[in-house]
Amino acid sequence: MSFSEITGSIGVSILLVAYLLNMLKIIKTEGLVYPLLNFIGAGIACFTSWLIPYIPFVILEGVWALVSLAGLMRKLKVKSEK
Repeated sequence: MSFSEITGSIGVSILLVAYLLNMLKIIKTEGLVYPLLNFIGAGIACFTSWLIPYIPFVILEGVWALVSLAGLMRKLKVKSEK
């Protein structure tokens, strides 16, 4: 396997694990773990899409990572205000 295949598999696996854990009600979308896993997974997938290069997925995964980061930052801000 190439570096891009390995990193892409890791990123997508993280995204799928986050989704599965949420569907099984092990983690909640309102918590910190879900957006953190989404940010990490989408960030890795975005980086890999850049490596191969496949710009539509760079945009998709990049936006996904930024939205996840915004949600994560919002949750951290609310948590710090308590």
